[in-house]
Amino acid sequence: MPRLALYTFGVLKSPLADPGPLTRELYDTGEAVYRRIGQHPGYLAHAEPADADRGMLFGADWGAWGEFAVPTWYGKGRTSETTALAATLSLWTDLRPAFDAVYTGLHRAALNRRHDWFERTGHPSHVAWWVSDGVIPTWQDGVSRLEHLHDHGSAPHAFTFHHSFAPEGTPTRTDGIGPKSDRVRWRGEEAGGIARRPPGAGQRQR
Repeated sequence: MPRLALYTFGVLKSPLADPGPLTRELYDTGEAVYRRIGQHPGYLAHAEPADADRGMLFGADWGAWGEFAVPTWYGKGRTSETTALAATLSLWTDLRPAFDAVYTGLHRAALNRRHDWFERTGHPSHVAWWVSDGVIPTWQDGVSRLEHLHDHGSAPHAFTFHHSFAPEGTPTRTDGIGPKSDRVRWRGEEAGGIARRPPGAGQRQR
């Protein structure tokens, strides 16, 4: 049975290593959000490195999720001290539970404050697509789909919650999901990933 892959990407105003209060608040919010999402019906898995220092995304071992990659429009740093992004890659049983996890509860509250943490880039910050059962999407898959979405708009290959497609490629509407179901719009205003504390945050190697 096909499963939904979801990739989110956002450019942060400050590096992950920034000790300022807004960055600490982002971490704390992200940790709470991830705990809740991990318990959400329909959630299957998300990309997580085997081991990494704080802010280490590009050099971490992500296993089956592949080497960490970013869209072409990301122009900030790539070291532990300069990385300024938040990205997630996850698997879900269907569109509805993924949408509910993003647009209700703690994550919805975090989205309401996303412009405190994230830059307005004018690019989409989430993309979804269907994968076959047993397939683990890679970071590069997510990047390629997000760039396709930016260049071509929603299509069966890469779509948003509000302009979505069924596994067979036909446009679909789920109750409460659609262009008018939320004031958030896909081009630069859609659901961005809320950063959780990178593995190893606050400590050195585990």
